[in-house]
Amino acid sequence: MIDIKKLIYFFFLLWVFPVLAQNAVHNFGTIQMHDNSKIGFHIDLENDGIFFKNMGLVGFYNTQSSLTVSGTSIPVFYDTEFMVYNDLYLDIGIGVVNNSNFISGNVITPTTDPLTYLNIVNEAFYIGTSDPNKVVGYAGMTNKENFVFPIGDATRLRPLTISSLAINAVASSAYFFEDPNIASTFPTNFDTSLKFNEDLNISTTEFWDLEAMIPSNVTLSWDSNSMISDFVEELSNIRVVGWSKSLDLWVDLGNTDQSGDFTAGTVTSDLFVPFDYEIITLGHNLSNTSNNIVNLGNYYLSPNADGMNDQLIIDGLDLSPNNNLKIFNRYGVLVYTKANYHNEFDGRSNVDMVIKRPDGLAAGIYFYTIDMYDMNQIHQGFLYISN
Repeated sequence: MIDIKKLIYFFFLLWVFPVLAQNAVHNFGTIQMHDNSKIGFHIDLENDGIFFKNMGLVGFYNTQSSLTVSGTSIPVFYDTEFMVYNDLYLDIGIGVVNNSNFISGNVITPTTDPLTYLNIVNEAFYIGTSDPNKVVGYAGMTNKENFVFPIGDATRLRPLTISSLAINAVASSAYFFEDPNIASTFPTNFDTSLKFNEDLNISTTEFWDLEAMIPSNVTLSWDSNSMISDFVEELSNIRVVGWSKSLDLWVDLGNTDQSGDFTAGTVTSDLFVPFDYEIITLGHNLSNTSNNIVNLGNYYLSPNADGMNDQLIIDGLDLSPNNNLKIFNRYGVLVYTKANYHNEFDGRSNVDMVIKRPDGLAAGIYFYTIDMYDMNQIHQGFLYISN
């Protein structure tokens, strides 16, 4: 194991004699930082080893050139701070288990890879974000139910807030100040003329990518650069909208709360499963209703073979035999899925990862979505299973 005192002395020499120093610190071994220890990186970090059960503070500092973290192993720190006037580039992720302090400069992650991000883990938090200090690219979190992603573009903080029904094991998000019709880092474009109904208008200025599996409400914001007057006629009709993976259409994700004016404000969506949508952004619906997402009444299932409520019978299936049903437990884990569902679900899982599939699911509350392809609608609601 590396002696932390020797390591700190080594970094001191790098700071005092930068001309003689190497261009990167290359870790091949195991580093464990103890209470009150501090390491400051003034040159690149290449990590092919392990940062083990760390305490203390790791800082990234530069004034002239940018810094980069790369390697094959993700370092996990206790506290971090970023004073990077010419930015810190992450070629691999970084984990933080206590506090991240954005003092100056951006942390830049690949916009092509939602799995490489600054990860705020468990009870960890961050401070200091602003227009000049944030994550440009993907930021992530682990084991959190509610979180504000500290993301934006090169000059603006454009956070996304998620509030989920259960704890997200992992989630990540990034902001893109560009037209979704010509999305530069995605394998496809998202044609804003392809939408559920003609009453729906979609922003051509910006969008967000959110990678999360748990049913959630999402809050987006706008500012003067969002140009919402280009697509919003009545502010009360502003919506969160998303590109549905199953429908290949823009759909209305609702408005459960909003604040602000045409210059700046926020809007919160209905409950939806972020994983079902490629990207989300701001939109406007003249009808002021989410016609494509139908929130059905809750269902009750008691699969005890008494002839009453033994199967999940969903209203309106005869109008859309071409459909796809998904059922999630309260942790957001998929427990049942069926293409062209026709009221077969009797409380037993058909997903291989679920324990004791033949015995039936545990009693409790579940969340379901069903894509009704023939109607261009997405139905969702809650299901209570009683044993």
